[in-house]
Amino acid sequence: MKNIKLIILASVSLCIASCKGPEPTAPVKDPLVENMDTTLNPGDDFFKYACGTWLKNNPIPEAEKSWGIWTLVQEETNNRMLKVSEEASKATSEKGSSQQKIGDFYFAGMDTVSIDKQGLDPLKDEFSSIDQISDLASLVKVIAKFQTYGVSPLYSAYIFQDEMRSDQQALHLYQGGIGLPDRDYYFNMDARNVTIRMEYENHLQAMFILMGDDSIKAKANASTVVRMEKALAKSSRKLEDLRDPYLNYNKMQFNGLKSLTPSIDWQMMFEGMNVKGIDSIIIGQPEFFKEVEKSLKANSMEDWKVYLRWNIINSFADYLSAPFVNQNFKFYGTILNGVKAQRPRWKRVLNQEESSIGDLLGQLYVEKYVSPTF
Repeated sequence: MKNIKLIILASVSLCIASCKGPEPTAPVKDPLVENMDTTLNPGDDFFKYACGTWLKNNPIPEAEKSWGIWTLVQEETNNRMLKVSEEASKATSEKGSSQQKIGDFYFAGMDTVSIDKQGLDPLKDEFSSIDQISDLASLVKVIAKFQTYGVSPLYSAYIFQDEMRSDQQALHLYQGGIGLPDRDYYFNMDARNVTIRMEYENHLQAMFILMGDDSIKAKANASTVVRMEKALAKSSRKLEDLRDPYLNYNKMQFNGLKSLTPSIDWQMMFEGMNVKGIDSIIIGQPEFFKEVEKSLKANSMEDWKVYLRWNIINSFADYLSAPFVNQNFKFYGTILNGVKAQRPRWKRVLNQEESSIGDLLGQLYVEKYVSPTF
């Protein structure tokens, strides 16, 4: 009887234990709720109501012009790419391997001592070719060569799919040749744009001084560039007009382009750009190329030399010695975009590395951080 009571008592205890609810746990935090600012009325500013606390806790760093959760994710990737590049730069690698190329690229970009010693030397051949311009034919040759470097004096050129024939690649010629972001920067009369134009001319003058001009000549050269760019900008389409894909698709035969700009030997231009075997070109803005024709006649060869010197230095300033890098950032980073501090050099080198040989960097990244069984 005693054993039966013990069995019953044990059964009741098990039943009570099995019916007992789970132990209380700490409430789960909801990141969406945590990032809200409920002190605000959502009807007044829903964005700040939904994200206000996150914005307060994550101010934009001085070296960035924007910030968000996506940039925090990118920061982890940046640190991994940095480790890959640093390891490659220190390794003894087989010549021609991805590791050797990534290591050399990163080391060269970070070697500021050598870069600062070189000054303008890396561009001496380009400046020499500008100095030798004597007529329209030699001007065309230099412009063509610069186009192959990614420099875009006078106009912009791209090769990508024909918008009306996706199975074909086509040469596209667009408006370009200006140093400010778009045409309205040259003409809008609000306080910000007036200030930017003034600062732009100051920037041009500073760059010409860095290239070796005295202050009087630098000021005159800056004025020449602004005058030439303003003429090109005047015939450029506004941003809203560039959004119409049909209006900006004007396919024509070689002779059609020649009729727009009879002064340019386009056969010579395309040969200099290493573009061969084309029978048609897509012109984005035909009226702009009529202005190109006028500009060729309105400006002296000396003016074109000044303009091309600016174009070449503007395209490569960020890769030269510190004075050029700092002046370039002062205008395009701080004045134009409001960024207070230069990004760390390693980030700038990695950006260029990814842009230039990103596939090779990706190979090393995958080898190090992605499992073969992923």
